[in-house]
Amino acid sequence: MSDQRERFAAVQKNGDGDLTSFQTSSGRVLEYQQALKEVQDGNIGGVNVFKGKDGEIYIRGDADGDPTNNLDQLPMF
Repeated sequence: MSDQRERFAAVQKNGDGDLTSFQTSSGRVLEYQQALKEVQDGNIGGVNVFKGKDGEIYIRGDADGDPTNNLDQLPMF
């Protein structure tokens, strides 16, 4: 069975280069906190969440050995 969940297709970043919003494969635009909830709920494929050293929860791409699909490498929208 293939994974039919949405994936992140493009990103927006702030002036510091931090990810601020995501566009999904279906065209939805999610602010970071909304995207975080969707990932935690299992609605978005190819990504996971982790707790940073600062105690905050962050989104990151699944480690699959392919650097081209890292979140920082996605096109801007």
